[in-house]
Amino acid sequence: MTVTAMKEQIAALTAEKGLDHPPNILFVAAECSPLAKTGGLADVVGTLPKYLKKLGFDARVMIPYHRVIKEKYRDQVQYLFSFDVHMGWRTKFVGVNRLMLGKVCVWLIENEEYFGDSIYLPDREGEQYAFFTRAVLEALPQLDFIPDVIHCNDWHTGMLPFLLKTQYYNSPLAGTKTLLTIHNIAYQGLCKFDFVQDFLSVPEGCFGLMERFGMADFLKAGCIMADRVNTVSPSYAREICTPEYGEGLDGVLAFRGDVTGIVNGIDKSVWNPGKDSNLPVPFTRSKMVGKIQCKTALLEELGLEIIPTRPLIGMVTRLVEQKGIELVMETMDKLLWENDFAFVVLGNGASKYENWLQGLEARHPGRACAWIGYADGLSHRIYAGCDFFLMPSRFEPCGISQMISMAYGTLPIVRETGGLRDTVQPYNQYTGEGTGFSFSRMDAGDMSDAILRALAVYNDKETMESLVRQAMEVDNSCNKWGYTYGELYLSMI
Repeated sequence: MTVTAMKEQIAALTAEKGLDHPPNILFVAAECSPLAKTGGLADVVGTLPKYLKKLGFDARVMIPYHRVIKEKYRDQVQYLFSFDVHMGWRTKFVGVNRLMLGKVCVWLIENEEYFGDSIYLPDREGEQYAFFTRAVLEALPQLDFIPDVIHCNDWHTGMLPFLLKTQYYNSPLAGTKTLLTIHNIAYQGLCKFDFVQDFLSVPEGCFGLMERFGMADFLKAGCIMADRVNTVSPSYAREICTPEYGEGLDGVLAFRGDVTGIVNGIDKSVWNPGKDSNLPVPFTRSKMVGKIQCKTALLEELGLEIIPTRPLIGMVTRLVEQKGIELVMETMDKLLWENDFAFVVLGNGASKYENWLQGLEARHPGRACAWIGYADGLSHRIYAGCDFFLMPSRFEPCGISQMISMAYGTLPIVRETGGLRDTVQPYNQYTGEGTGFSFSRMDAGDMSDAILRALAVYNDKETMESLVRQAMEVDNSCNKWGYTYGELYLSMI
């Protein structure tokens, strides 16, 4: 469906609701790309609103005015007003500023005590985002925008639906609905009850709505009180309703019975091999010669043996347990000794993983590369220059790398979990269908088998070309993503 058709459909659904215009949406989050970013949450908050704008929604953003934003964007920021907010017996300053990010209005909540050098204060994160939540709810009635839906993101804004339905039930925001998106349920924001009672004036009688392990759980409060809860893929939505993946909130979510999943999209203005300035040569699915040139240039850049006919497997990842690095440690030496392929990893994280990968490079000179750190341009060239992209995650709420790799004609090899299961169709040797390769168990042998299947297909030129073409044809665009969220917002009104 074209953007024009999507916009017309949203207009029709809006009319069916008896509305003059699509709902006003406010995104509230801890971070937003490109202003302040530590992970995928920032990409969602920085990207989704601009695609909603294309569909006729008035979508705006409210985030903290982190120092990293001041340092880079100060000259573009407009001061609006300030006021004091009460946090228990304390009085705290709140400054409200505005920055236009393209056509999207971003409001910045200012307070030097809480939003200084760190996006997340190591020992005061709960206090930091309790203040932010209160500041948002107090600032909104003073602005010329009353949202129909406040789109909350992760535990940092989990108390907002709770406070809106308790302390702010009689405010100008009383009719506003709340959507809480869980990007990673492993992080929940646990605080002591006496802090919540003191700092947010939550009465003792409400503690049962947020209690977990004898602590106040901000995410649990949001899961109970938000009008809707969703997450970033249908499979992850099902998984977090089970004890294996629910991190203690599975009972709450299963009881709700309405948790849904919407797969994130990729911004084709950033991730497009035909227009990517980070690549030495652009290419499209109808003109793939540039991909071979990208591979050759990448091998040279990484210091690997320049043998373009040799399969190249890549990873761009945080080096943490979630990403399944243990499986790589168990298998990659043996695979490289017994098979003719090359392997590159770009990422950083736990020192034990970094050290092991550097050792792998030393043991397999010319065929293994460990680039410890992060380089945005290099990540683009790895997506473009590799033949396969490995993601053996323990869990993956959505994942974006597998979608980027497919857009660049690099076939993903993934574990069947969360968004990886939803976005990668395993190769079927009987029908020829598929966009990649997968394995189900968190098992080194299963991952090795998937890699060997991929290497076997690489030697079948006709099948390989067919799979690459099918992968590049998949629509993981932000337009589709925005439209699906638009339907969800309208269903809440």
